[in-house]
Amino acid sequence: MKLKAKYVVFTVIALASTYVLYHNERFLINSSHPAWQHYEPFKWWLLPHGIFGAIVLLFAPLQFSNRLRQRFTRAHRVIGRLYVVGAMCLAPLGAYIQYYQERMGAPRSFTVLGIVDAAMLMGATSLAFFFAFRRQIALHRQWATRSYAIALVFIAGRFVMGVTGWEQLGVEIVQAIIWSCLALAVPLADLSLNWKELRFSKPVRATLAEEASVSAPVRRAA
Repeated sequence: MKLKAKYVVFTVIALASTYVLYHNERFLINSSHPAWQHYEPFKWWLLPHGIFGAIVLLFAPLQFSNRLRQRFTRAHRVIGRLYVVGAMCLAPLGAYIQYYQERMGAPRSFTVLGIVDAAMLMGATSLAFFFAFRRQIALHRQWATRSYAIALVFIAGRFVMGVTGWEQLGVEIVQAIIWSCLALAVPLADLSLNWKELRFSKPVRATLAEEASVSAPVRRAA
């Protein structure tokens, strides 16, 4: 039995998320970890940001299950609305936290990155919700996929930096990795949306040749 590409993608996402939780976030269960000193000044902004982020990252994969969507339509809509609320709250909070950290020595360029990331996530999510409201399901799925891909920049950037060790190379490298993940998010989402067409579509020349071979006997018969 062939393994669906969708299952492979979500398995990779799950493994990357598990790695990031262990590598970057395990301090959450250790109250004496030095990271708490850094987060102390803005922890009450970070708390809702983390909660909304968890809603987005945990609920989104459920929305891509055809079986769940068909059998539990109402649950699909409720989870979708929770995702929208999560993304629309997560994004500006993330941008503000990045701005807040400027007073702690973080560069303004990180704030710009946070604002662009937030704008892209909020824009894609808004369009996904708009097309769902209009019952334009094909467009809704496209923008929902793009929204989730942008949300995954949080995981992708930390995963790449962690497994490569580039997180130790300075602020410029960290920003370059996050910018790269953000730039690739939408193209990779579109690639996943069009994967079947790219994999199974016939070359244009071959298709034209087939049409010519079929129409030729018809013309001779006429």
